[in-house]
Amino acid sequence: MCGISGWVCYWKDISNCDDIIKNMADALLHRGPDEGGFYLSKNALLGHRRLTIIDPEGGKQPMVKEYNNQKYIVVYNGELYNTPELKKELQTQGYTFSSYSDTEVLLTSYIHWKEECVKRLNGIFAFAVYNETTKELFLARDHLGVKPLFFSLKNGNFLFASEIKALLRHPLISPVVGKEGVYELIGLCPARSPFCAIFKDIIELPPGHYVIYDPKGITIKEYWELKPQSIDKNVDEIKEMVRSLVIDAIERQLVSDFEICSFLSGGLDSTIITTVANRALKNQGKTLKTFSIDYEENKNYYTFNMFQPTLDTDFAKMASQEIGTDHIIVEIDNDQLSESLYQATVANDLPGMADIDSSLLLFTKEVRQHAKVALSGECADEIFGGYPWYWSSSYKDVKTFPWSPSLDFRSKLLSQKYSKDELKEYVNSKYQQSVAKVILPESDSEQERRHRILYYLNVKWFMLTLLNRKDRMSMTNSLEVRVPFADYRLVEFLYNIPWKVKYLENAEKGLLRCAFEGLIPEIVKSRKKSPYPKTYNPRYLKNVSEKVKKIIESLSPIFEIINKEQLKEILDNPNFTFEKPWFGQLMTLPQFFGYIVQLDFWAKVYNVNFE
Repeated sequence: MCGISGWVCYWKDISNCDDIIKNMADALLHRGPDEGGFYLSKNALLGHRRLTIIDPEGGKQPMVKEYNNQKYIVVYNGELYNTPELKKELQTQGYTFSSYSDTEVLLTSYIHWKEECVKRLNGIFAFAVYNETTKELFLARDHLGVKPLFFSLKNGNFLFASEIKALLRHPLISPVVGKEGVYELIGLCPARSPFCAIFKDIIELPPGHYVIYDPKGITIKEYWELKPQSIDKNVDEIKEMVRSLVIDAIERQLVSDFEICSFLSGGLDSTIITTVANRALKNQGKTLKTFSIDYEENKNYYTFNMFQPTLDTDFAKMASQEIGTDHIIVEIDNDQLSESLYQATVANDLPGMADIDSSLLLFTKEVRQHAKVALSGECADEIFGGYPWYWSSSYKDVKTFPWSPSLDFRSKLLSQKYSKDELKEYVNSKYQQSVAKVILPESDSEQERRHRILYYLNVKWFMLTLLNRKDRMSMTNSLEVRVPFADYRLVEFLYNIPWKVKYLENAEKGLLRCAFEGLIPEIVKSRKKSPYPKTYNPRYLKNVSEKVKKIIESLSPIFEIINKEQLKEILDNPNFTFEKPWFGQLMTLPQFFGYIVQLDFWAKVYNVNFE
């Protein structure tokens, strides 16, 4: 995994601005601590930071390749899981290779197929190819958005980078947040709209999109989208197809020249990944290391609830023993959890999921002491229907984003400088725009139409939020995390599977459970879904409450956009509670306060100017 950055300008010579591209690349040191490289020319500067996973010598970047009197340069962040197939096909076309790295295969794929190459890639990627001969720049992001990519077009300068912080290192980019950015921060965050990066001058390239930039201008195109198709298979055939696709995705993602591990919560998704990965590694004479997360004294304070019906630790231990892994439990200290909110904000360049972020940051920091690559179970809930909003009647018919239904609460937080009605209209318009993109076959029942919409929203919004979080928190610790359930082939297939099949045995993710019956421990197969664990220790709430109190007593810049009195009213009310989480399944009052802490820190440290 790596960090990439670049600057293309056609109207002046920027070859002597190497200090700027080096400064941008330095901001991504955590993404690639092993080595760095640069390509400098009159109209293009490219920077790369490398986390070496495959072919240490042959995969150095920027990589240059000449073909048919044209010179191509690539900077790439990601991993291709169909490298052997692509390489073999390209060799039949007469291409030769000097390494076994996927970087060379990626660059050669672009040389041969140009922008159509993205339709042939199976992997996680964000990359840029510059043609020195034609002066054309091509950028692309993977189908589901596992790897990040941001860009800016300002005053005839095209800039791009893996993270926002690198773009902010360029003298042209200022930390300005306009009205729409404010509405995103209060009305939608930690989710964000497609193309939105909060900062006025910065755009996030959505998943499944590419950009072509040349002296004539810019073209942005969506190369992959969810399409309804007829699946002519019975239930047993669907189960077999799911099992085959999932196993293939996991096994493809085991390629690495360094130790690979797995996150194991004892839940369905991580146990499937761990079981398949461990079986493959055992054939190589290796024992898989697995990791789970827990919190200081969490058992003493946890009570059953709809969103987290069980704790993970005992299930993770049982699953590890039965599968035969070397298991390590990482226990998070609650004081450290609240203090790490600040580092998580910097990792994300934005306020995020509060301690859901900072816990993952601390967890991956410990994992990195043992391995360089990890497998994780993200995305199974979005595509197999694991969330309450798929199956609970109190959620699935909500005519807004089901993971943040409390729009009235959010609008009350807005300062008088902005319009509450405008904020509601903004959020509703984003919801309606997304729903309008869903193609609904006339043959679908009303229930199937609703589930198709929910599936689309989860893949394009909620899943991306979690993938962004996973990338930033792990990569700030130089740990590459792979997500087999984010294989686009699996996502395409499940989009067209009826809800009644996904809900086999009247259980959330019933199809996945049944598809892996007999391969995973029975206690895991029958375990009710439990999400990523959070702390229930009141010490954490006490810590963040004290931080919010200090913010209220200060001259915080967030009160340009936040209603201070409304926030104080929440803080002073010992009985305040959320009927439903204010975001997702986990984010209630402690996480809301954590978000305020992150918002305040971000506004100060990034010197944000709210227009």
